[in-house]
Amino acid sequence: MTSVRVSPVLLCLLVSYSAMLSTQSTPPEASHFAGPVHCPEKNLTRESCGLVFCPPWQYCVNGECSCKPPYLCPTEGLSPVCSHDNKQLRSYCQAMAVSCRTQKPFMSHFGGTCTADQPKFRGSIEDGTGVIRLFVPSTGGGGEEVLVCQELWDTAAANVACKAGGNPLGAASAGTVSYISLKSYHDDQQLPEKCVSVRCQGYESSLAECVLYDKTAIDKQEIATATCVQPSEEECEFRCVNGKCVSLSQTCDGVDDCGDRSDEMCCKKCRNEAFRCSTGVCLPKEAVGDGQIDCLDGEDESKKHTNLQASLPLPSNTEYISPRNETKVSRIHMESRLSCGIPKTSSVDVEDEERGGGLVRVKRVLGGQIAQRTQIQWQVAIELDRRHHCGGAYIGGCWVITAAHCIGQNPSLSIPKDAVSGQDSSTNRRPNLATMIVKFSLWKRTRAELSTDLVPVKDVHVHSLYNPNTRENDIALVQLQKLPFSDKCLEDNPAVSPVCVPWTTRLFHPNHTCTISGWGQDGAGRLSLYLQFASVSLIDDCQRFYNDSFKPGMICAGDLDGSVDACEGDDGGPLVCEDELGVSYLWGVVSWGRGCGRQNSPGVYTQVAHYFEWIRSRTGWPVVTKFNSQ
Repeated sequence: MTSVRVSPVLLCLLVSYSAMLSTQSTPPEASHFAGPVHCPEKNLTRESCGLVFCPPWQYCVNGECSCKPPYLCPTEGLSPVCSHDNKQLRSYCQAMAVSCRTQKPFMSHFGGTCTADQPKFRGSIEDGTGVIRLFVPSTGGGGEEVLVCQELWDTAAANVACKAGGNPLGAASAGTVSYISLKSYHDDQQLPEKCVSVRCQGYESSLAECVLYDKTAIDKQEIATATCVQPSEEECEFRCVNGKCVSLSQTCDGVDDCGDRSDEMCCKKCRNEAFRCSTGVCLPKEAVGDGQIDCLDGEDESKKHTNLQASLPLPSNTEYISPRNETKVSRIHMESRLSCGIPKTSSVDVEDEERGGGLVRVKRVLGGQIAQRTQIQWQVAIELDRRHHCGGAYIGGCWVITAAHCIGQNPSLSIPKDAVSGQDSSTNRRPNLATMIVKFSLWKRTRAELSTDLVPVKDVHVHSLYNPNTRENDIALVQLQKLPFSDKCLEDNPAVSPVCVPWTTRLFHPNHTCTISGWGQDGAGRLSLYLQFASVSLIDDCQRFYNDSFKPGMICAGDLDGSVDACEGDDGGPLVCEDELGVSYLWGVVSWGRGCGRQNSPGVYTQVAHYFEWIRSRTGWPVVTKFNSQ
């Protein structure tokens, strides 16, 4: 492909289009749509997996999407792909992994055979007119030259066409031209009489990797054109992270006009019926309710939006295999191997006689209530010397997360939760692992259930920067012992499920309602007999309550009136938040606070997402979360 300069012959075709643009209202101020100034300054793009999901051929490492080796892509139930150099790959994901690593177009077409004599996909931008010409191979051999229909054509697709032709900044504009005028311009030259609609996401390196819809007769349709960006140092309304200039009216509209998606990453609201995720990312409206999660919290696929696809008719797609569907199948396959954040079975109600006569509620977790027996399936109890010591959360495999002060300090000493500056006299000593037991599916603190599993501890991993005086980095991993002749640490238990580990601090926001749980002290200073839980709200800007005692990696939650809080005995236990699809994430670990249930003194928790890379590196286990890191 080559860059385009429109010849004088076509100027008459552009007059009406330019006039139409000049009559449109001026774009609204950036503040109407674009987010706060500090957000664009972070240079966020489609590679920023703290805000968006990586595609199946990438994984999230240190907040950025990185290319996978092709062999890590799923292949089951997927269509094979033929490359331009006659190589056969088993899936679209594998082909995209190669393109990702080489930064060059690799895929030609879907098909079970790939030989040197088989025609390959070709794409070009016609000099003078900017018309997109394609040769699309058939899966069984042969193929047909077509043009691109105006339907669905946008800057995201034009960017792909231009970048494949050697223009790294993509398209200056995506336009159309009358087919009748085009035939007149070409005089007697034969033109294709069919066109295909094309839909690109923006990450593709060639139109071959985009969704191609069925061919239609052109007749009197408009035909897609592209004008590629020429290097320039002019001032612009919005500078993309990759250096490209776009107008403000192109930001926050759900279309990847920049080519790196930076124009859709920091949005207060969205234009043109695009859908805004809670992270400030705008999605095209056809992404809502399409069966593939695009917002980190799953809001685009929640029940209130699942019927939107019926009102968004798209061209038929029967002739060509859809890369979007292939990507969807790949994600479903990878996510099906993970099972966290959703309890395995419905919980069993508490029998009245187990409540001890009239006991139906106690005041720790402060403001909480008794959990049902199998309700909180990731809650664990950590015991030392046969005594309850701390809570914790099961994250799968042989791993439990708890607070460092439950492990790093002398386990024989009680560590008061209300010491803001942590001036305790205990020594920083490794516990005797022989006396440490992790109890799963424990409800009544003093008695095991039929579903309770007792698992010994193999090792503990306290964060190396844990500071017992300030409670900074108050997080630890408990590694469980494996069963004899097994890679498992406990038998499959319908009452035990892992909670998901969040990979980004942007997943939940202030005022989100979450759950705390544990066997914390009651009003008389006694540990609760039964597992308690309570709802708390995430609270923003906790430095206003704790000043310099509130450090990076800490969050707080509760009610400012002090009616709900965690307390002693809850330490190390989970603060769990649920997304729009009902998937639960370990958002915090009970760490410290100023007393229990005081006004304007919410509980302070270790923010688990802040330590995601530490957790992954220590466990040596890449699959510690529901999405984005497989």
